[in-house]
Amino acid sequence: MKPTERIIFPLDVSSKEEALKFTTLLKDSVGVFKIGLELFVKEGPSVVEAVRKAAPNAKIFLDMKFHDIPETVRRAMRSAASLGVDFITVHTDEGGELLKAAVEEAGTVKVLGVTVLTSQSAESLKSIGFIDELTDPSKLVLHRARLAKNSGCAGIVCSGLEVKNVKDSLGDELLAITPGIRLKDLDVKSDDQKRIVSPFEAVRDGADYIVVGRPIRNAADPKVAAKIVAEDIEKAL
Repeated sequence: MKPTERIIFPLDVSSKEEALKFTTLLKDSVGVFKIGLELFVKEGPSVVEAVRKAAPNAKIFLDMKFHDIPETVRRAMRSAASLGVDFITVHTDEGGELLKAAVEEAGTVKVLGVTVLTSQSAESLKSIGFIDELTDPSKLVLHRARLAKNSGCAGIVCSGLEVKNVKDSLGDELLAITPGIRLKDLDVKSDDQKRIVSPFEAVRDGADYIVVGRPIRNAADPKVAAKIVAEDIEKAL
């Protein structure tokens, strides 16, 4: 893949109009547009087709993070896959039965298992009841990544701090999508991300795709910021 094709830009906005503004602006600068809960809940499935028309050469990542009983996820995945997107996320913490149900209904869509959100830390994992051994995010991520692979998922979502361990342990065939990307010279105010790395660090350590939101979206010139990200990726390849 070209460096730009590895960049996932999240359309974390509240309207179709704003989403299409960014899609049109960045369609030649990034390879994947991610539609998350905020935009999908507001605009519904029609936003997928709108983004596809605005950027026909880009892939579409529907970031639903499905998390329910297996039969409910199975039906939701069936509906989501009918939209013709390229990637869909499912939480891994409900186990293999849920993940297998999602994969069975996904068809050609790549199912990505969400391991541990990048907003979580050892302290937050301990506070919600994880045993000491699994409050280390790297251990919990690897455990869930192995579960995702064994359940047939095409890839996983994990931070750049864990991606090397996942790739070394489970091999390159499991795609690794890494959020929590920050440019070293950009201060993101009120940052809720705890486990962050640079584009270079993520790709160097094995990330196949990186999710870059605020460093591009909040830049004075988003296209220039995307170019800087692509250049950082190229150094790692």
